Amino acid sequence: MKYTMLRHLAVVCTILGVSNAGPLAYGICQSGCNALVVACYAAAGFTFGTITAGAAVPAVIAGCNAALGTYMVGCVAAGCAPTP
Repeated sequence: MKYTMLRHLAVVCTILGVSNAGPLAYGICQSGCNALVVACYAAAGFTFGTITAGAAVPAVIAGCNAALGTYMVGCVAAGCAPTP
């Protein structure tokens, strides 16, 4: 019983030494991307999340969506990069 607790403690201490903030950076980046796309939609006179797939999508909204996709790809890089 005592050795099992010591092993768990050793594993936790080992993990703490190599942790990074990649997932945190990814979440912050996602929030920033979403804030920008909401602003892009608002500038075009639309509300983000209300246009359905069956509706004809205006070119400006297609541009906002393309920009969002580009930013999201950048977030993947931020999430994978180690941040001490």
